[in-house]
Amino acid sequence: MDHFEIIIFWSDEDQAFIADVPELPGCMAHGDTHEAALAEAKNAMNLWMETAQSAGRTVPQARSGRLMFA
Repeated sequence: MDHFEIIIFWSDEDQAFIADVPELPGCMAHGDTHEAALAEAKNAMNLWMETAQSAGRTVPQARSGRLMFA
């Protein structure tokens, strides 16, 4: 679980730090601080993986290296 990239950014709209896990579609969390957003993202990742496994879906392998966006 610790090998997935997590992108943390400030959202003016939400007035919170958002933590996005791009390799796990829809897996996001938020918090008042970077640390809180990261902790919530780790909880969300656990729930995402548990849900996928219980539904019989494959949990993707974390990619090595940074993701690239165009």
